[in-house]
Amino acid sequence: MSQNTITLADLLDNLELGGGSVITSITELEPAAGPHASVAPAKFVDGSKSVFAYENRYIEDDAQKVVLIDSKQSELNRAEAAIEQGRQYGDEAVVKIPRAVVTYKTENGPVEYSDMELSHRIFDGHFRAGRVDGKPITENDQYRALRNCTPADMSALLNTAPAALLFGAWDSTRKSNQVRLRSALVGEIIGVLADQEPDAEHRQARRGGARVDAVAASVQLTPKDMESLVNDQEAELSAKNVAARRKEAKTAKADTRISASALGLGSIPPVLEETGAVACRRIIRSWVLSLATLRQLRFGQDETKDKDKNKNIAARALLAALGLNAIARAERELYIRANCDLIESSAPVVTLDQRFGEKKEFAPLTVKQADQLLLEAIEYAKEAGVADWNGQTFNVDGNSSIIANATAEDAE
Repeated sequence: MSQNTITLADLLDNLELGGGSVITSITELEPAAGPHASVAPAKFVDGSKSVFAYENRYIEDDAQKVVLIDSKQSELNRAEAAIEQGRQYGDEAVVKIPRAVVTYKTENGPVEYSDMELSHRIFDGHFRAGRVDGKPITENDQYRALRNCTPADMSALLNTAPAALLFGAWDSTRKSNQVRLRSALVGEIIGVLADQEPDAEHRQARRGGARVDAVAASVQLTPKDMESLVNDQEAELSAKNVAARRKEAKTAKADTRISASALGLGSIPPVLEETGAVACRRIIRSWVLSLATLRQLRFGQDETKDKDKNKNIAARALLAALGLNAIARAERELYIRANCDLIESSAPVVTLDQRFGEKKEFAPLTVKQADQLLLEAIEYAKEAGVADWNGQTFNVDGNSSIIANATAEDAE
């Protein structure tokens, strides 16, 4: 029996007050190599240790131990990256989405970062530190309109940087009148652990790692040679590495030898890392698009009772279509991390809440269908007079002092 795809009418009907709460897409996954294969979950820092995140979840009518394979923030980042990828390929629907871009000038040419790539979207520190037409962005009328959005009217964000309305944003450094938007879209991947008995410490498998140098198993340098090598590479090494190697060379005796492993020379013998992978008997990916969250957004004092002319409903439907597009694009590529290759065990189950315990099931989301839905929603919102998406970009010049002092090292 074929299933219907989600239509614009479905969105409009459920974005009136009192409509369904959510649209979900749930998929059963499995290790690509087969059930015998382990998978590498997401790692988190706990003090000085790298750990996995274990939780108790309600699975198959029973509380079971699971591990977080991909977090909510990571899944959102993948959805945003998938939309940006579609833009780069020139996909008709996503190129129409308005966005903000901060551009840094580097020795290798300009480098752009969009509001879908930066953590706080349009309110990210990289935007706040930038300039427009040679003046601080905080003096720009268009940006001030974005920061001054209120729950009563989010129109400025909708037409300039709508990513904030769907994926969430927080103007956290502003002293007052901060815009705070929770994400209307969340997703995650969890694994139900094969071993439900041992404690978390013993469940955490370790993985072996090594580095093989085809030239030499070990490179031992004199202090003078180490100093010379560091001087030659100083422009490309981190300041922390340079300081450590020079201190090492300076304090070493002339007849001693110093390992060059910190400069990527020589082999590293196999060692067991703190965290490796786990065995899962079930892996579940879930997405939740909250229609209830979108219904909290308003776009002016539109009191029209007619659904087909209501600007608020049209704008919410547009954001919902964008959310479904993000899900479809993110689901299309199961790219997580090394040693975590997964495949779909079955088709995603897409469900619309219809209140009072009733649910309606739809066909799995495809990019082709999601693009068509987004194009229809864009046109509908334009006809309603609430949004005009034509790929407009709010351009910001990045602060040169930030890029000049950027480093790949974590702060201590």
